[in-house]
Amino acid sequence: MGKVFFFHALFTLGFAFVGRAQVTNEHSVARKWNEALLFAIRNDFARPTVHARNLFHGGIAMYDAWAVYDDVAQPYLLGRNINNFMVEFEGIDLPEDLESAREKTISYAAYRLFSYRFRDAPGKVFSINYFDSLMNSLGYDPEHISEDYGSGDPAALGNYIASQIISYGLQDGSNEIGDYKNQNYFPSNNSLIPSESGSQNINNPNLWQPLFLINSIDQAGNEVDNIVEFLSPEWGNVNTFALNDSDKTTYYRDDYEYHVFLDPGPPPYIRGEGASMDDEYQWGHSLVAIWGSNLDPGDSVMWDISPATIGNIQSYPRTIEGLRDFYNVKEGGDISTGYNMNPVTGQPYESQLVPRGDYARVLAEFWADGPDSETPPGHWFTILNYVNDHSLVKKQFAGQGERLNDLEWDVKSYFVLGGAMHDAAISAWSIKGWYDYIRPISAIRFMADQGQSSDINETNYHQEGVPLIDGFIEVISSGDPLAGENDEHVGKIKLYTWRGPDYIDAPETDVAGVGWILAENWWPYQRPSFVTPPFAGYVSGHSTYSRAAAEVLTRLTGDEYFPGGMGEFIAKKNEFLVFEDGPSVDVTLQWAKYKDASDQCSLSRIWGGIHPPADDIPGRLIGEVVGNRAFELAERFFSGDILLANERFTLSDIIIYPNPVQDRWLTVEWPVDLSKVNAVIISTSGEVIFENNIIDSKILRIDITEFESGLYFFRWGKDGNWSTRRFIIH
Repeated sequence: MGKVFFFHALFTLGFAFVGRAQVTNEHSVARKWNEALLFAIRNDFARPTVHARNLFHGGIAMYDAWAVYDDVAQPYLLGRNINNFMVEFEGIDLPEDLESAREKTISYAAYRLFSYRFRDAPGKVFSINYFDSLMNSLGYDPEHISEDYGSGDPAALGNYIASQIISYGLQDGSNEIGDYKNQNYFPSNNSLIPSESGSQNINNPNLWQPLFLINSIDQAGNEVDNIVEFLSPEWGNVNTFALNDSDKTTYYRDDYEYHVFLDPGPPPYIRGEGASMDDEYQWGHSLVAIWGSNLDPGDSVMWDISPATIGNIQSYPRTIEGLRDFYNVKEGGDISTGYNMNPVTGQPYESQLVPRGDYARVLAEFWADGPDSETPPGHWFTILNYVNDHSLVKKQFAGQGERLNDLEWDVKSYFVLGGAMHDAAISAWSIKGWYDYIRPISAIRFMADQGQSSDINETNYHQEGVPLIDGFIEVISSGDPLAGENDEHVGKIKLYTWRGPDYIDAPETDVAGVGWILAENWWPYQRPSFVTPPFAGYVSGHSTYSRAAAEVLTRLTGDEYFPGGMGEFIAKKNEFLVFEDGPSVDVTLQWAKYKDASDQCSLSRIWGGIHPPADDIPGRLIGEVVGNRAFELAERFFSGDILLANERFTLSDIIIYPNPVQDRWLTVEWPVDLSKVNAVIISTSGEVIFENNIIDSKILRIDITEFESGLYFFRWGKDGNWSTRRFIIH
């Protein structure tokens, strides 16, 4: 059967989110417009970069419409120069009915922006009708288009905010005016037809290969071109939120600049100049094929998928070679240890035994978002919304201070999560565009075309072939059922893995199962009308988005754990899976911490045949940086700790955050680039323990991992003029 979502009660021992929210009058107006945006994303083309940007800009619209009425928080765009785009704002007189004005300004800002952004979407009729209906239900006139906010009209102010965001977006490097089309990138490889065998004379087995699909449907269920071009390889040109020039490396190809943010270095290559990691390339892509053998619900392998055994990863490998110790090649999964107990209830997590094949298949489809998708960044907004609906969530910013009302909590959470998702997209896709790395469907078939790389004495040996593993990757011999009528396949490579869409005639009742197939015909665990995303693999966008979001939710709530100590998603027996029947039993995905959900998402892309491990871990590490950086910058807007565009800068005008420091990084930021400024950190004993010479930069990030807890002094200056600030390390 098709995907069906089930709603059920929320319990104090855990929190279950399933499907989409039921928006009620009890929700804030910001929540209502966020749900409208998610609805529109589901009815547009599946473009995760574009929609991360839409979610961020929607967050700006609602946050600025709220902050302009606040006496502490600073707007993001209004009255500021952001990325060399100046938004003039002369201020307003505060109205008597502050909350009513805020709701109206938010609604008009969101309505105008969303109506503009989705005016050409394939589902525009549904989306525009949704926006109009929401405006009418709120008692607002959609035809009111004045931007004369000086008259004191909250609706006009909302329209002005939207118009400024629209104008900003037309020059932010996204090429929105050209429908986000690529301006320079061109693929190095010819297209692969998945329904035909082999890698089909791939030119470079390290680089991305487009697919040709006779029936091509994107992740949101829209029919698209047979050959879908690489999505957003030049996204490094887009203006960031919290990332800055110090995070950027610029490369050149075909006389074009590729800006790469948080560059992790190259992935493992298999041949040619710089190909020093053949073994890691072969190991990683072979693992993807082997994990396909985990997708059989009838193989009698049962797993406890509760937080008692899954989650609680303490560290991640920092090198390509270190990946081998992190993943279980044959059995699937990672180095999770689980938790002894739920910290909220004080009780152990209850065991949940299910077939591993069901667990892996549900993971692959749940985190892929399936047809009718809000894309990965939108998916995390749905998770945020379910957290916000939980009866045990304490809406205290960073888990401290007074409880915020729903509107303030929502606009702040959407702003910071939107900024994180936007920067995650820019970093991940800037890396994808520059390194242009191959996907498993092309890599596995390429290696199979070469032969095997394990036995140099055999005639089918090739250095770039597939490494043999008994029971999973073997050579076809005469008499093998796969040998062919005339032994035409003898000597070729076979895989014990998911058998692919050829074994599914009726998705409502059929299960492809696992068995031996020709490696040259390998398919990822995906719909045959989609197969694999239309962009390079390295780094994983899902890993980057998910870890960034997990960091934001952790810091936003001030708690690593989901409300009640556990979040849940229920996939009902024989109803949840889309392109084959299943799961064979009810499967409840469970996570103790937000990071556990993120880690599970990352593994889902390996079981889904979309990424090898080399794509995964760098994305997680980048997401950690992105999420924390976005939160820290947003926090400064919320606290008013941001200079306005017309305020004069002096040497003493710096921001040090977070203060106190509780994790790895201390950030020092000036509002303009500084040249030849000396910076030092001095302990209370007078010892200089850090020194740096700042050249043409306005931000300094200091790793304080080796510093002991206590009070320190940060001093900076030039030409004999010095300033000092105190900070504390906990």
